[in-house]
Amino acid sequence: VTPEIGLVKSAEINTQKIQAILNPLQEKIQHFENKVHETQRVNIDYHGQLKSQIENLQKVSLKMNEETLNLTRALKSEAKTQGNWGELILEKVLEKSGLEKGREYQTQAHFVNENDKKVYPDVVINLPDGKCMIVDSKVSLTAYERYVNESDETSRQEFLKQHILSVNQHVDGLSAKRYHDLLQDKSPDFVLLFIPIESAFAVALQEQHNLYIKAFEKNIIIVTPTTLLATLRTIDSMWTNQKQHENAMTIAKEAGALYDKFAGLITDLNNIGSKIKGLDKDYNLAVNKLYEGNGNLVKRVEKLKELGAKATKNILQQ
Repeated sequence: VTPEIGLVKSAEINTQKIQAILNPLQEKIQHFENKVHETQRVNIDYHGQLKSQIENLQKVSLKMNEETLNLTRALKSEAKTQGNWGELILEKVLEKSGLEKGREYQTQAHFVNENDKKVYPDVVINLPDGKCMIVDSKVSLTAYERYVNESDETSRQEFLKQHILSVNQHVDGLSAKRYHDLLQDKSPDFVLLFIPIESAFAVALQEQHNLYIKAFEKNIIIVTPTTLLATLRTIDSMWTNQKQHENAMTIAKEAGALYDKFAGLITDLNNIGSKIKGLDKDYNLAVNKLYEGNGNLVKRVEKLKELGAKATKNILQQ
């Protein structure tokens, strides 16, 4: 073998060895590139979804800011506007309760007290037993709004005291209206005082632990959207049970009436059957007089024909 041929073979062998090393490396590089492209595609999709979520969050945030601003304006405004806002929240809770407006509850009812003065409760809830439940939502939350937004701790505590005083005064004022005396036998033993903000009641109760008991002793129960909704759902279940009971009573009454009608029909049919049997007996007697026995009418009439009576029909063929 010449030196030149040996060099060529050696080069080929080296090339094969290099390719044997480079080919797997090239495959791994290609696989890595594919992974990079796939990761980029996933990242693009993820960023797109993230952008969409961020935009939705911005919209929700703007809506929450708007609602918070509306709430702040309502709390800072005059008592009449605050009352309207509280009634709006109360109306939304009633809508979710399942009760039907105009039937299970009214919002435009009024009563006349012993001084001939009209009293307008926010909501009158009708109970299945014929009684009513009053819901009042006119508690002032102005001091609570100031307490929440105040940064100075001393001022915050002062506003908190004012808030608790406001709630207590409303409890006393609501008790003085004596709704249970106005409704007399239709009224239960308590009235619901509705506070439209959960935390407003929670912070007052945390500061004055006997607040709920004090109100209860005056026949007033303090409720928030959550506890009021639970109460109304219970009343709705009571109405459902009452309707089912009324339906069962109606079905039983209709079934009894149907049974009585059916029994009457059977009696009438038996009477008709008895009369038919009597008529059948009379019919057979009449037929016997016509066709059977000595001197029956048919024979006698046929004898007239035999004697020369001119006739065009034959009685025996009838």
